[in-house]
Amino acid sequence: MAENNIECNSVVDGNVEEVPNKKIIKFNPPLYKQRYQFVKKLVEQHQPKKVADLGCGDVCLLMILKYQKCIEELVGVDINEGRLKWNGSRLSPCMGDHLDPRELDLVITLYHGSVLEKDCRLLGFDLVACIELIEHFDSEDLAKFPEVVFGYMSPAMIVISTPNSDFNSLFPSAVFRDSDHKFEWSRMQFQTWALDVANHYSYSVEFTGVGEPPAGAEDVGCCTQIGVFRKIAKAPESAVLEHHGEHVYEVIYTTSYPSLQQMDYCRRVVTYLVYREVNRMKRRYQVSLRQHELEPESADTGNPTRKFISDPPVPVLTEADKAMEMIPQPFCIGDKFYVPLERIIAYPRLGHICGNVEKLREFLADVVELNCDGSAVKVDLHDCGDY
Repeated sequence: MAENNIECNSVVDGNVEEVPNKKIIKFNPPLYKQRYQFVKKLVEQHQPKKVADLGCGDVCLLMILKYQKCIEELVGVDINEGRLKWNGSRLSPCMGDHLDPRELDLVITLYHGSVLEKDCRLLGFDLVACIELIEHFDSEDLAKFPEVVFGYMSPAMIVISTPNSDFNSLFPSAVFRDSDHKFEWSRMQFQTWALDVANHYSYSVEFTGVGEPPAGAEDVGCCTQIGVFRKIAKAPESAVLEHHGEHVYEVIYTTSYPSLQQMDYCRRVVTYLVYREVNRMKRRYQVSLRQHELEPESADTGNPTRKFISDPPVPVLTEADKAMEMIPQPFCIGDKFYVPLERIIAYPRLGHICGNVEKLREFLADVVELNCDGSAVKVDLHDCGDY
């Protein structure tokens, strides 16, 4: 959404220019965030596994995309080595990533190099993003760009954003939006170039944009114009796997995220979830037991004597648990509390991770105490924390 503002200090993406007594445009959310959100929605819609950001700069887009569960490989390429070294650590796994690992593996790599060079490690990608990139090319580099990205890399999908010069008439300054821009295209210029490239390399293309103009100026279009290219004919699997070429990029940073595909992390998560569910059911059982211990011996309100119920009560179930009443229930023998594995695996996340009771039993082996036949988790009914 765009608004007219008087004496605003921000024209586009935080570029500061004092322009008193002139109306300029302020975007909410900021234009760069709108571009990143567009790519994020594209990922959510198409679920790519391998995504590359060409001209990744300060890695902000990569930081957003690393939370997408479908992505297993995330790559950033930039010609500015210093920015990559400075920002690489922002992509490191945090404590929460270790405590609650993602379901699929994720490897993030930052490469130093020109996006106009061919590196076989960029082959076979599902999505390549070029956000505010092409306007930094001179005419010679712009001519090389399609052959490298569309011809050599040939990903399933490419998203390219670039300034819409038709919109510039709304800005108080007629110069390019960034001093490093070599050109800024009108919608007709961009669409002509994009259609030519798409036709040459067997892609389809759809045009859209972000940064809507203010009321009354709709004819200029969005501030940022976007082309979404989709490969018409998928490359044969064998062609994708050949990966001919050199490793011309320099690896500046790489990291791997913990995941449930890694046995140690998977066992750790399963063990934690099992103990959590067992302790939750045990606490509910203890509450029910105390309530029965304090029940009046008779209905005579004048003689409120209380009795101890020696037979352990059936645990009180929540509404969610009532759907599982046919599944074996927790039980108590002496001072031991037992929860059948069939009961534990009925909880959605454990069921999703383990799949069946045998796999759950395998995860718990030598980590959690089971009963004699291995059909139930066995814990003390009372421990020090209960008193």
